[in-house]
Amino acid sequence: MSPAAETLTAERIIEATEEVLRRHGPAKATVVDVARALGVSHGSVYRHFRTKAALREAVTKRWLDRTHDALSGLAADPGRTPEERLRTWLRALFEAKLRKAGDDPEMFATYSVLAAENGAAVEQHIAELTEQLTAIVAAGAAAGDFAAADPAVTARALFHATGRFHDPCYAGEWKRPGIQDEFDAVLDLLVRGLRP
Repeated sequence: MSPAAETLTAERIIEATEEVLRRHGPAKATVVDVARALGVSHGSVYRHFRTKAALREAVTKRWLDRTHDALSGLAADPGRTPEERLRTWLRALFEAKLRKAGDDPEMFATYSVLAAENGAAVEQHIAELTEQLTAIVAAGAAAGDFAAADPAVTARALFHATGRFHDPCYAGEWKRPGIQDEFDAVLDLLVRGLRP
């Protein structure tokens, strides 16, 4: 079956857009390029995404959601104590960002451009991540493992305190020798500060 004969879905368009971005970069990728890759008219793409900006936002959201989805199971893992969940979750966030930046630096740079264009998607992503952290902190407070009068405030503080290890603006530092030791030292300090 030819690509044009397949049903055109938003998911197929997003996948094709990712490939077009990989080939052309964010400055040169167009909706016409995406349509050409799919074997359809650009009007067909616009029926699913009203503007180029809406398409780029959907691609950005999908990229960010991959991290969120991977972490959600760790946040709710009933087989671990809240401290173990917190440590595992923050470590997994750092490792996910390291992989994205290291495995495909060109795409990471492309997505960094898209994320800068799509502040609402980034804000939603951060809100979802801090909700997961809030659930971990709340579980720790309920178990008496953490001293946190307001788990949401504590979760935001934890997220910001570890920003150097997951905010893409620091990606250049993630390759430095000793970064893992620095992360572990920050994590140990934060966990000690949470204990009653």
